[in-house]
Amino acid sequence: MSLKISGVSLKRWIARLALPAVALLASATAYAAPPLKIGYSDWPGWVAWQVAIDKGWFKEAGVDVSFVWFDYSASMDAFAAGKIDAVTMTNGDALVTGAGGGKSKMIMLTDYSNGNDMIVGQPGIKSLKDLKGKKVSVEMGLVEHLLLLNGLKKAGMKESDVTLVNAKTNEMPQMLSSGGVAAVGAWQPVSGQSMKALPGARPIYTSADEPGLIYDVLAVNPASAASRRADWQKVVLVWDRVVSYINDPKTQPDAVKIMSARVGLTPQAYLPLLKGTKLLSLADDRKAFQKADGFSSLYGSSKIADDFNVANGVYKTHQDVNSYIDPSFVVTGH
Repeated sequence: MSLKISGVSLKRWIARLALPAVALLASATAYAAPPLKIGYSDWPGWVAWQVAIDKGWFKEAGVDVSFVWFDYSASMDAFAAGKIDAVTMTNGDALVTGAGGGKSKMIMLTDYSNGNDMIVGQPGIKSLKDLKGKKVSVEMGLVEHLLLLNGLKKAGMKESDVTLVNAKTNEMPQMLSSGGVAAVGAWQPVSGQSMKALPGARPIYTSADEPGLIYDVLAVNPASAASRRADWQKVVLVWDRVVSYINDPKTQPDAVKIMSARVGLTPQAYLPLLKGTKLLSLADDRKAFQKADGFSSLYGSSKIADDFNVANGVYKTHQDVNSYIDPSFVVTGH
């Protein structure tokens, strides 16, 4: 027989007390923060996120993340349109996107290009100096154009020493094999395709010759970075785990298997692409997030990119580089 309290059984009384708590819990669940939506695309430093996705490391870290696969340009468009919370892009393109209205905070670096971006010369072209008075095809205003200008400067040459031929990056294999230009600028896999299209063609200057010329970043919507700081901090820490897993000789084969499957290549075909990308740990990021001139610093590299973008009409007004960079996530990410 149930104990009575004011005519109501003890069980029913307890159940009534529990109702507000259940309702509160249901309300909290209904208003739980949505997943962080991150756009990523086909570049080894960004495909690397697939390791954490497949391994379930974000769930282990206690953060709900949804990665959305895009073509690179489309990922930046989606970010600018507010369809995703963050996007993987180059530091220079973060400025371009911001100049168009899609402001971001670069909260961490994934990598820098370490050879995957190339100036590929015709057979017989052995150095940039051999390009004097000749035609070179690049997609003007993009990173290979900047790579070429930097190389020419180091070789004691000027942009006017060559004749630039503007073309889309995916057209470079045809441009080189046609014989109409002495060299082309492209990133992998297009640079590799260019060399296959013309036996004897070879890289004469690459991003490995200027580390930090092209940094790859995780750029986050400023409002999201502020309101969900703790969640983004967890994402940054997961990245450090990814880098360790890929760089460890014991686990690298598994990592390469995951990454190559994402882009439809064999592990054997993918490994050279990974080698042309210098993945950056949190310790590496902390160094690059220190203010300095030149390519060793994200600030210095971004300032050079900003000058290039304005000089080449990518956008008209210089961007406040400092406003795009938030070092606090990597400085406190330990």
